Amino acid sequence: MKQQYQATRRLSLPPGPPGRWLLGNTMPKSYAPFQFARWTEQYGPVFSLKQGHRIFVIIGRHQAAVDIMEKEGANLADRPRSIAVQETLSGGMRILLERSGEKLRRVRRVLHAGLQPSAAETYEPIQTRNSKNLVLDILNDPKNHQSHAMRYAASVVMSFTYGKTTPTSYTDPEVVAVNKSLARFGRAVRPGAYLVDTYPILRFVPGYLSELKAWHQDELALFNGQLNAVQRQMCEGTAKPSFTKFILEHQKQYQLKDKELGYIAGGMFEAGSDTTASAITIMMMAATIHTDAQARVQEELDNVVGHKRLPKFDDQEMLPQVTAFMLETLRWRPVSFGGFAHRATKDIIWNNYLIPAGATVIGNHWAIANDPEVFPEPHKFNPQRWIDNAGRVRDDLRFFTFGFGRRVCPGQHVANRSIFINTALILWAFHLSENPAAKIDTLAFSDTPSIHAAPFQICLETRIDENLIRELCASGE
Repeated sequence: MKQQYQATRRLSLPPGPPGRWLLGNTMPKSYAPFQFARWTEQYGPVFSLKQGHRIFVIIGRHQAAVDIMEKEGANLADRPRSIAVQETLSGGMRILLERSGEKLRRVRRVLHAGLQPSAAETYEPIQTRNSKNLVLDILNDPKNHQSHAMRYAASVVMSFTYGKTTPTSYTDPEVVAVNKSLARFGRAVRPGAYLVDTYPILRFVPGYLSELKAWHQDELALFNGQLNAVQRQMCEGTAKPSFTKFILEHQKQYQLKDKELGYIAGGMFEAGSDTTASAITIMMMAATIHTDAQARVQEELDNVVGHKRLPKFDDQEMLPQVTAFMLETLRWRPVSFGGFAHRATKDIIWNNYLIPAGATVIGNHWAIANDPEVFPEPHKFNPQRWIDNAGRVRDDLRFFTFGFGRRVCPGQHVANRSIFINTALILWAFHLSENPAAKIDTLAFSDTPSIHAAPFQICLETRIDENLIRELCASGE
């Protein structure tokens, strides 16, 4: 055993950019996934960085992600310690950053129960109703299409998380409060935002973490307030079906502690609304720029659905082009460019290199999405790469939109349904084109964990009689 350990330790780290003596590498201060992608080109599919005593290993190619992030998933289920964001801002309760162990297993069991494919199907009426509202919003106010996508996502996630009725606008006070919390999280989680994670002794400096502690109290009050409202409705017998009601009813079965419940539900709203809104917006951007790909989807919609009714979830098997367009959207501009950090709990050997226990391991979505071996001409938006020779959606190709291994997002089935139904409905109802006087920068995105496109213009024309669109979208059909 000792010999094996010594042999393992003689292996070198994956190559990487040279660092300064003792201090190691300087981390990119902004848009790290883009710099990491450039280093992937230079140093290979897996490269390493050092910062003080910390080792970072970045995965930038598809096969390496399969070999390491997926096949070694049991040894990468952990997260690095996060004093600033997890322990201070989140009070140790944010599931996204939870360390591996018994608590993570308990919480992920209940998340999977409430979000597995059979449960996700039950949310389809909520998604259908809100996607119709999104089409109406775009008809009434095409200029603010990005805000409408955000309202759609907030409404759907509020409905299935807390059983709420649809907020009338994105300025709904509860939605504003959740998004404020999300923006704070986004700022705090950026690499290097708080030096305390590199130098833990800083947590003892008076006042150093006071802002994060104040933010935690705001977040706790918000999430517990929503939870308490559902509890009151359950006592009164007026509670609508929701994920929060499910976890309250099954608290004992899943051994959930009282203090965990607010963050379990609140975390779902945070994760679901932000990413879904971004994916719908990117889909509209892609259609606007790539009108040939858009036309191919519309030809399929015309053949399968026609002009007398709306597309629905039951049509999906007969709409491979819609699904392919959705999948290519998620690859072309991944909603999370950089992904979230994992921590190796055992030594991992890959191609005679050592990824040592304790290393922070990051699957760089942006670089993996642009792997030319798996996605030829990766910068080209090409939904046909997802279609096989028989015209069906390929089952041998995948992109890691929702993360890796045992930390894959449990909400992926709900999210995919949202993106599918909105792709189908919006491309059925509208022809989207670019304003020649306002060209779209397709790389203008926020430097945040979940990306947001900079404001952009779309020229929208109805493809179907406008009165019919209004009638069908206003109906309960």
